[in-house]
Amino acid sequence: MVYQHVLRRALFRSGGGDPEVAHERTVAAMSRLGRVRPLTAALRRFYGASTPRTVFGVRFPGPVGLAAGVDKNGVAVRGWPAFGFGFVEVGTVTWHAQPGNPRPRLYRLPASEAVINRMGFNNLGAAALAERLRRMGPAPVPVGISVGRSKVATDAVADYVSSVRALWPYADYFAVNVSSPNTPGLRGLQDRSALDSLLAALSPEAHGRPLLVKIAPDLSFEAIEDVLDVCHARGVAGVIATNTTLARDGLSPADAGMAAQDGGLSGRPLAGRSLAVVSFVAGRSELPVVGVGGIHTAEDAQRMFDAGAALVQLYTGFIYRGPALVRRINRLAAR
Repeated sequence: MVYQHVLRRALFRSGGGDPEVAHERTVAAMSRLGRVRPLTAALRRFYGASTPRTVFGVRFPGPVGLAAGVDKNGVAVRGWPAFGFGFVEVGTVTWHAQPGNPRPRLYRLPASEAVINRMGFNNLGAAALAERLRRMGPAPVPVGISVGRSKVATDAVADYVSSVRALWPYADYFAVNVSSPNTPGLRGLQDRSALDSLLAALSPEAHGRPLLVKIAPDLSFEAIEDVLDVCHARGVAGVIATNTTLARDGLSPADAGMAAQDGGLSGRPLAGRSLAVVSFVAGRSELPVVGVGGIHTAEDAQRMFDAGAALVQLYTGFIYRGPALVRRINRLAAR
């Protein structure tokens, strides 16, 4: 309640109300927090009490992860566990450093507890992330690295391969992002033949690190079946369901003016579709599923677990509900 009624209001007003400025300031604050080890440890005991679990060969101290897109450049990896996160997924990172799409490119839809973004994989590049993680040393929780295609890349497969080749020593797993709506042509990599070629090239470069494929909520169930067939054939370790959506269903009338903004929608309106995709994947495959999308309460997370998710991730729910949400999910999962 303190977060929602006091801290969130202050955060939403910061930077003149620009969501991206607030985001940048939050990540910088978490980076500073990560340097204060005693405080980080104390907060982690409060927020993070849960039951460890091993999924796709990686031991997670808790089932709630920070989704990709929050800490693109891995600057606060030591800070996020203070708020109970059992793993951190950094990125999405591309081989080439790139500024992303023009600003403004991030929009809050508060009545719907949603966000629209068209960031466009803004990041400092895979080599810079590799050097940062090398200097940091062993992380307090597992670190996943989400990799995507550079906008300037003419050979998408080679672009992904270059990133994985640079980053594999520092990854506990890789998330292969072929589902962001904000890089032209990227979602075409979910097609059977394109995905097969990509995963065939990435598998040897990962040096045994689990590869997960992150899929779009907008895929038909028939298309998801094709993705699963390729994942099984190529030894993929799991599926992340789902990325942001191009649909605008379920928005509050108060947010109707924002619906025309280009980009991917995340948050509460995505809950039903994400849950349906998690249930479908879990029912058609033995691959572990990481559920993400629309989780704004502990009960939302429990529905993901009941549908077959082995782990869950937060992004927009964390923005609107704060660290208490992570604590509630951890406590529920520990029962």
